[in-house]
Parts: sequence; C-alpha cells; structure tokens
Amino acid sequence: MIQACFIVAALLSLSITAAAQPKRARDLGVPFEGITGPLNAITDIAGIEVGHMTVINGATVRTGVTVIWPRGKQSDDPAFGGWFSLNGNGEMTGTTWLEESGFLDGPILITNTHSVGTVRDAYIAWQVEHKRKPGTNSFGGGFWSLPIVAETYDGFLNDTNGFHVKPAHVVQALDGAAGGRVPEGNLGGGTGMICFGFKGGIGTSSRIAGQYRVAALVQCNCGAKRQLRIAGAPVGQELAAQAVASTAPKPLEDTGSIIIVVATDAPLLPNQIKRLARRASLGLARLGSTSGNGSGDIFIAFSTANPNVAKPPDGTATLSMLSNDSLGPIFDATVQAVEEAIVNALVAAEDMTGIDGHKVTALPHDALQQALKKYNRLAP
Repeated sequence: MIQACFIVAALLSLSITAAAQPKRARDLGVPFEGITGPLNAITDIAGIEVGHMTVINGATVRTGVTVIWPRGKQSDDPAFGGWFSLNGNGEMTGTTWLEESGFLDGPILITNTHSVGTVRDAYIAWQVEHKRKPGTNSFGGGFWSLPIVAETYDGFLNDTNGFHVKPAHVVQALDGAAGGRVPEGNLGGGTGMICFGFKGGIGTSSRIAGQYRVAALVQCNCGAKRQLRIAGAPVGQELAAQAVASTAPKPLEDTGSIIIVVATDAPLLPNQIKRLARRASLGLARLGSTSGNGSGDIFIAFSTANPNVAKPPDGTATLSMLSNDSLGPIFDATVQAVEEAIVNALVAAEDMTGIDGHKVTALPHDALQQALKKYNRLAP
C-alpha cells in the first residue's frame, strides 16, 4: 500500500515539474497590495525549505503531509518564534514549549487531524535515526523532542479514520524538502481540504518590506462559500447560484480550519514574532472568514535572523532587533502575504472526488474573473 502511494506521489511531483507553471491568482488579474519576492513564496526567505508528500490511493485516500524547515533540513539551529490561536478547535503540538522558550526548534509539519500523532512520532524517529538533537532540549548523549505538528480535517474527501499517513511518508517529506518554487493546491497536507466551499489546499506568497522579506504558507480548509471575498468583491455570493457538480457541504457558518505559517528575515524577538502571528488573522479576515466555532484557526511565525543564539558558547548571545516603532511595514506585509497565499491555494486547487463519491469543485477561474470585473476589481 505504501509503495503504491509513493508511486502516485512521485508521478504527481514529476507532472508538476514537467508541466507549465500552474496559474496563480495574479495570473488571473486578482489585484493585491505590496511587492512580492521573486518566487512569491515562503522560500523567498533564504534558507527555508518546503517538502510535500501526497498520499492518493484508490477512490478513498486523499491526504498527505507538508513540512517547512525554517533554516533548511541540514540545520539544527532553532529560530525565534511565536504562535497564536484565533480559534482553538484544532491542534498544533509543541506550542507550550515554543511559548515558554521563544524558540521554534525544528520543522513545522502539517497534516490531517487524525494523523498528528503519527507525524509527531515519525519526526522524533527521524531525529533518532539521524542523530539530530534538538537545539534546546539536549544534554550529554540524550534529548527530548517537542515537535510542532498542526492539522486540518480532510474527512469529507479522505478516509481519515484509515490512518493512511505513515511514518515513511513523513520521512519522504522531511528529506525531500527544498528551496525554490513551492507547488500549491491539492498536495501534501492540503490534499483533501476544502476552503470557502471550494477545493482548498496549500498556498504561499511573499512580500518585500524595505530591506526585509515576509512570507506566508497556508493549509486552508476553512470558511463558508457565502463569506468569500476576493479583492473586496463578494465572489462567494456571486458564485453561490452557479450550478457546479459538487457535493461539498454548504454550511452557513465558518467551519473547517486553517493553519498559517508566517516567516520573516527581519530581526524580531519572540514577543514581536507573536505579534506577527496575530496579524495573520487580518489576512484571513480580508477573505471574509469570521473564524467560526467549528474552525481551528492556528497561526505560527518565526524569524530566520539572529542565528546561533540558542546556545552561545559563553552563555550570552548578542542579538539584533527592530524597534517596535519600525514594525508597521512588517505587519502590512504579513497581512498582504496571508491574503494572497489563501487565494493562491484556491486558484491552484483542482476538482477532486474522494471517499463515498464526494466531489468538491475548484474555484472556477473564468467566473472569478467575471465577478472581479463586475465590481471593477480585475487588474489590467
């Protein structure tokens, strides 16, 4: 079974590499504020690597795992980090130590709700096999590890209680992570997700803020169709009456979940980074979400500045930091990157049929452009 899943994922990766670059929101004329980095992705920040393992098998398995290495998989140097829960109907492990220590110690892993334990244990096993000690919790020959593993629920399209994410899939995502272009849409942890009533998944975007960069990666599985606003236009309402071959649930409330990862190379301290994580809420709100009771909306942020400060040789580290008065452009960039990352996920996603014949259609590009044009929001 695992071998078959690897084959499907490998073919998917090959087809993405060989095919023309999939369309992104800007290609369709969606207007956004701010200046992007060259890739318009979280990997515009030097050192960050992203890996996906997509698990598709038969008619019922639609899941996977996504990994973000803050300093690349060769580094065991913790980064300053912080997190924020806008609505806690979800899970992100390891956050109590992140809050206590101020350090993100290792990668961020994202999967489906019922695979969090498997992914967590698989990463610790990877550490043991590679003799990779954490940067904050090691002593002598031993260590203990508190990985960051987050989730959104994919049970409408995936046999989520079949526990199809295996340790080997996690290892594949960890070892296969790389810089450069980040594939988006129906892959990795986002494979079986639904966002604002359309097919959801993975999306990313970046911004240049003066001499620094800010970027976001999302796994979006939240919102109701009626709420969806893109570039200020009520796209969800415009498309609500459109006949689409979808069996996706049509809740009036904002349900599901979203995991948002914000990264920057600006020199920020943990309390400032937590402020950055909070601003992800505003990027989500621009799309119309109200973070409903059933939605796990959990955000994490980190800075790649200030390397090698977790364990300075003499016990004292010299740090750099931006003043609080200088954070305005960083906050602006965060909100803008989060907003565009979510729309990129919607644009990149494709129709999917899964367990019990459930089908979710992707956001139709032509209809999106028509709605934007109607409200004078389509970029030339």
